[in-house]
Amino acid sequence: MSNRRNYGWSRREFLGTAGLVGSGAFLGLRCELNAAEPPPETTKIKLAQSPALCTAPQIVADELLRSEGFTDIQHVKKGSAAVYKAVASGEAHLGMGVTLAFILEVDAGAPVVLLTGVHVGCYELFGVGRVRSVFDLKGKTVSVPGLGSGAHALLASMAAYVGLNPGKDIKWVVYPFAESMRLLAEAKIDAFMGFPPEPQELRAKKIGHVIVNTITDRPWSQYFCCSIGGNQEFVRKHPSATKRAVRAILMANTICASEPDRVARLLTDRGYATQLDYASQTIREIPYGKWREFDSEDTVRFYSLRLHEAGLIKSSPQKIISQGTDWRFLRELKKELKA
Repeated sequence: MSNRRNYGWSRREFLGTAGLVGSGAFLGLRCELNAAEPPPETTKIKLAQSPALCTAPQIVADELLRSEGFTDIQHVKKGSAAVYKAVASGEAHLGMGVTLAFILEVDAGAPVVLLTGVHVGCYELFGVGRVRSVFDLKGKTVSVPGLGSGAHALLASMAAYVGLNPGKDIKWVVYPFAESMRLLAEAKIDAFMGFPPEPQELRAKKIGHVIVNTITDRPWSQYFCCSIGGNQEFVRKHPSATKRAVRAILMANTICASEPDRVARLLTDRGYATQLDYASQTIREIPYGKWREFDSEDTVRFYSLRLHEAGLIKSSPQKIISQGTDWRFLRELKKELKA
């Protein structure tokens, strides 16, 4: 792939990522691969890529993917809500996105499978006026990027968790971020759920106040906000390629934790971010590198319960786990990728 619009590499970008991978090797992130580990069944990997800055590990993983044997690495650029459909349809093999949105796809019968959590936190709920808690949203107007989106599913889960009926007690409206920011500043909506770099911009412009920060506020800070999901057929046919791709992204995850400013610069150079300060703040704030400390299955169980309470899914947590998760690669990688 040779042009920037299709995520091609300039010499500066290549050297920047190579430097990050070098840093990872210096920090001992490269695992000693078992000599008997089979090569990837395919050298092509297609990754569904959303514009959210919190997906930085997937964005900067290219050189690590090359070291795993992939020679054709394609970033399938999608809007945040379309990542999951791309993975389900096979247009992309894997993708990093909101755990709750993957659960919605599993409940709907889509052929996707959750493989591992990547990081906790990233979403923040902003309010204006007397809206100071999730319970205060009763009877209020809340903007989300789309009904059924990760933001909508998460906030509906939060509402159900505190005893609200998200389908009846909240007036949902759908606007793009720029319009939501304007409406929030004018107090024409009461709250907005955003993901990076939106919270960073709202704080910088002193618009509204933070009601919930999923990086710091329990119980949300104890569960993976974002996970890696895979197309079921790809995972079944290409287990070695799947494991190698997941390993590359998890290693890149730790690089994000150790080299946040360099990662932010790379995101800006590659056009994923327009404001270096927002990108740097995002990468510094999100607790990357802690994927070993949280339980991916417990995350799926917790969010499945919340989504069921909110009336957004019909499946039980056990059904979601049995039909829509595959933790074998994660178990192996936890042993291989020692801290």
